[in-house]
Amino acid sequence: MTDPRFPAFYDEVPRLRVRDPLAEFLGAAEGGLLEYGYADAVRLAGHSCPTVASAYALTHHALTRLYQDGVPVRGAVRVEFAHHVDEGVTGVVAAVAGLLTGAAQDGGFKGIGGRFVRRNLQTFGAEHPLTMRFVRVDSGAALDAGAELSKVAPDPEMPLLLQRCVHGQADAGEARRFGELWQQRVARILLAHWDDPEVFHLRPA
Repeated sequence: MTDPRFPAFYDEVPRLRVRDPLAEFLGAAEGGLLEYGYADAVRLAGHSCPTVASAYALTHHALTRLYQDGVPVRGAVRVEFAHHVDEGVTGVVAAVAGLLTGAAQDGGFKGIGGRFVRRNLQTFGAEHPLTMRFVRVDSGAALDAGAELSKVAPDPEMPLLLQRCVHGQADAGEARRFGELWQQRVARILLAHWDDPEVFHLRPA
């Protein structure tokens, strides 16, 4: 169960089970099996927003499709981004994708005896049609992925509440209402639109 301090809908978001050969090798998890939920992405990012939600959903979808033959292998997928790491929300998306895939940037794990290498499995500034490309290292099978979050519009109250909160003008009730509406949009993205091809675009590369 998710931390009771988190919104209850986190428990309704599909979880992702992966097998991590490094975790198995080091005895960290029996069979190397690990399970992640949306709450893990929130803990990593320190917040829950449409960007974190879409990164979690896209990575979940991509791994599930790339490994239709079995459990996704963590550390065996390369993630390529169309934008540079410091552009827009790319860094946040990369962090969440790295959590689920094990793919790291140049500061990642160097491996043991040439095995389990995680660094440089994330690259940036690639010429891809969508935001991300997921590539299986073993087979080369690849998927392009991107999200159209504008398809899930925020509540009409949000713009005014956001401005009042940002400028320190909101009272406690308005601040609470803003947070509730913010998370309601995240919930719609992850629950009502989880399988919506108009929101989450995935196609073979």
